Amino acid sequence: MTPAALLHDALLVGAILFALGLVGILSRRNLIVMFLSAELMLQGISVSLVAWSRHHGDWGGHVLVIFVLTVAACEAALALVFVLQAFARTGRLDAAAWQALREGNLPRTVDRGLPAVDTLPPTFPRLTPAGVEPAADEDELLEREHV
Repeated sequence: MTPAALLHDALLVGAILFALGLVGILSRRNLIVMFLSAELMLQGISVSLVAWSRHHGDWGGHVLVIFVLTVAACEAALALVFVLQAFARTGRLDAAAWQALREGNLPRTVDRGLPAVDTLPPTFPRLTPAGVEPAADEDELLEREHV
């Protein structure tokens, strides 16, 4: 395979990855899918950088890709924290649910109607207070542990 054909194929793969990531960002409202689409866009850019670097015979593109991957790993950790915090506050992973996290003096920006607000807040298991023995289930006391 000629170097020009190899460069063409690698740039085509990089462009397809970037385009798929862009479509995912623009068409989805789920925060995890949007995050994965942004990572897909970064991978498309990385493939293109490595292809150009190899075509020109230097290591600059390869080194830049290592930095991009390092920054993407840090960004993944931070984005996961933000997504988990937003889910803990709103109970949804919809990007429109982040409107409630704005400051009070900023107007809301709505591209479409907001989804219906959940009427029931999420219930999480609670530990019993220290020193208080929880009520025992009578059916469990009648069951044998080993058969």
